[in-house]
Amino acid sequence: MAETKIDPRIVRTRRLIMDAFVQLSIKKDFKDITIKDITTEATVNRATFYYHFTDKFDLLEKVLKEDLMTNVISEIAEHNELTESTIISVFLSVTTFQKSIATQCRRSFEAFSATFETIIKKELESIFYQMLLKRHSTENDESLRIASVMLCWGLYGASLDWQHNSTMLPEEYIKLAIPYVTQGMQFLASEGI
Repeated sequence: MAETKIDPRIVRTRRLIMDAFVQLSIKKDFKDITIKDITTEATVNRATFYYHFTDKFDLLEKVLKEDLMTNVISEIAEHNELTESTIISVFLSVTTFQKSIATQCRRSFEAFSATFETIIKKELESIFYQMLLKRHSTENDESLRIASVMLCWGLYGASLDWQHNSTMLPEEYIKLAIPYVTQGMQFLASEGI
């Protein structure tokens, strides 16, 4: 079966629009960015914008998912098994991304955070589920899915707590919790807690 090639002009135009949006996000609040601002910055017309994206919210989601989160997802996907180093790597990737977005797009960070949260939870849940499925293929799929949800929400919640309430480096923060996360209730029971 022949592989369908995407016209490089389409890829370049899409990239122009996404880059223009990122540049505008540095200068303006998300709510103040208009389609006209984006098309002017990208030097494309409205029809071209709407060929690629349904609206600025769709553009935001695609920029976060396809562009900015690529590193986070690729770093996480490098792990085949759910281990202590995987959990640490996931946490550090997420916190690094959050710091980057908060620094680069300070004015629009709040608008980005809800979309980022949705995307990262969905991606983490899928990655954790696949890792658990490889190791526990005979287990109940629903149990593994629930465990994946708990892991992704817990790690994401911890990254928010670190961002808002901690003065520690992210490496120090996650290493404090790792014994409890990796050994769970058995660790607590052995400590008499």
